[in-house]
Amino acid sequence: MNVQDQIALVTGANRGIGRQFVLELLDRGAAKVYATARRPETIPTDDPRVVPLRLDLLDSESVAEAAASAADVTLLVNNAGISTGATLVRGELAEIRREMDTHFWGTLEVIRAFSPILGANGGGAIVNVLSALSWFAAPGAGAYAAAKAAEWNMTNGVRLELAAQGTLVQGVLLGAADTDIMAGYEGPMIPPRQVAQSSLDGLADGAIEVLVDDWTTWVNASVAGDRAAFYARITELLGS
Repeated sequence: MNVQDQIALVTGANRGIGRQFVLELLDRGAAKVYATARRPETIPTDDPRVVPLRLDLLDSESVAEAAASAADVTLLVNNAGISTGATLVRGELAEIRREMDTHFWGTLEVIRAFSPILGANGGGAIVNVLSALSWFAAPGAGAYAAAKAAEWNMTNGVRLELAAQGTLVQGVLLGAADTDIMAGYEGPMIPPRQVAQSSLDGLADGAIEVLVDDWTTWVNASVAGDRAAFYARITELLGS
């Protein structure tokens, strides 16, 4: 997909990676970008091509209303997400469920609402912003990792189901980006704009999966080997 003249919708577009997707899409010549958030009044509208919309992944009515308002979309970017820090054994079950409701069920509901629109508009593309934690668990991120793992394989399943209507489904995986959600993290982080740039470059090449940084490339290669050695190294790098 060439982004030029496409009509995109980006979830979680008021800040972080979502905001950078909006800016990168505009720079590459998108005709219109529906920028969505739970509070659309927080979305900058300094470009007339930006159309703010309310969309809350945990509110089915808002998803349906967004789809009704944006029936011309050709590119859907599922970026919105949370990180509760909940652990699986002793964490609050409500927080663990909120992770899964957001990353798996919420993202899937958006895809279900917009896939007929994409099909009617020629196929288009879907981008799901995932995480290297789709492939492993890290200390203090059990709920997030489980939810992202579910979202990663949901992405694979959706790709197969939408192939017949000509919709390209891309998973974008990264380690840590310098955004609010990573506040307090002391490890290496990439600029959030890099995520958008890598994803859209991948769309132009027809890539179904994009590994944004060296960390994710290393994880992808390492999990195919000895898992005990991999987790020993992860514990060494990230702490127990």
